[in-house]
Amino acid sequence: MTTPHDPIDDHLLAAELAEGAGAVLLEVRSRLQAEGASASELKAAGDAAAHAYLMERLAEARPDDAILSEEGSGATGRTGTERLGHPRVWIVDPLDGTREFSEPPRIDWAVHVALVSDGQPIAGSVALPAQGRTLSRVPASVLPPPPPARPRVIVSRSRPPAVALHLAEAIGGELVEMGSAGAKVAAVVLGQADVYPHAGGQYEWDSCAPVAVATAAGLVATRLDGSPLVYNNPDPYLPDLLICHPHLALEVRQVLDLWLASH
Repeated sequence: MTTPHDPIDDHLLAAELAEGAGAVLLEVRSRLQAEGASASELKAAGDAAAHAYLMERLAEARPDDAILSEEGSGATGRTGTERLGHPRVWIVDPLDGTREFSEPPRIDWAVHVALVSDGQPIAGSVALPAQGRTLSRVPASVLPPPPPARPRVIVSRSRPPAVALHLAEAIGGELVEMGSAGAKVAAVVLGQADVYPHAGGQYEWDSCAPVAVATAAGLVATRLDGSPLVYNNPDPYLPDLLICHPHLALEVRQVLDLWLASH
C-alpha cells in the first residue's frame, strides 16, 4: 500500500533533493577540476554521484513511490515497467546539461526533481547549482513582465532547431543561446527570455521538473503542436516542447501551426 504524504512535504522534498544533488555536483566538479580530470571524466562522475544521491534519498524518504531517472536501469530507468500505473512517480534528471557541467566555469546546467500523478507533475524543483538558485512549484515563481518589443527566443548554442530559427524570424525576435533544458526553462521563468521552442529529441526527465516550475509561474507549457504534455508513459521519449510567456501565446501558436502544417 502506498503511504499518503502531505503535499507540502512533497514540494519541500523536491527542493531539498534538487539542492542536495546540486551540492554533490559542485563538490565533484571542484575536486575533479583541481585534479585535472577530463571532460568525459567530469560527466561520468557527476552523473553517477548525483544519481546515487537521489536514489538513496528517495529510497529513504519515499520508499513506496516509483522512480524514473535518466541514469537509472530496470524499474528506475527508461525500460522499467514497474512505474506504469503507479499513483506516484518521481521523474528525475540528476544532471541536466552534462556538457555544460564538464566545461567549468559554465553555469547553465541543472538538477531536475519532479513528482508525477495521473500523468501530470504535482511537485517539482529545478536547481541551478552554479547559480546558487532553486526554482520550485511551491512556492511558485512570479510571472515575468510582458516580453520586450523583440521577444527573446532561447535556443541551444550548438544545434538550434529549425523551428526556433523560424519562430524567432516570424515574431521579430532575437536568439538567446544557452545550454541545458532546465537552464533554458529557468531563463523564461526568470524573465531572461520569453519563448523556448524545442524540437529534435528530449525525454520526460528533460522537461518534467522544468514544466512543473513553469506552469506554476503562469507560463504556457505544451507540446509544439499545442497538445498537453503527459508524463510517465511506457516510452519516456518526449521529443518536443514549448515554454512561452502568455502574452506571446496566441502569436506563437499561429506561427507554429503554420510551420508544422508545412513540415
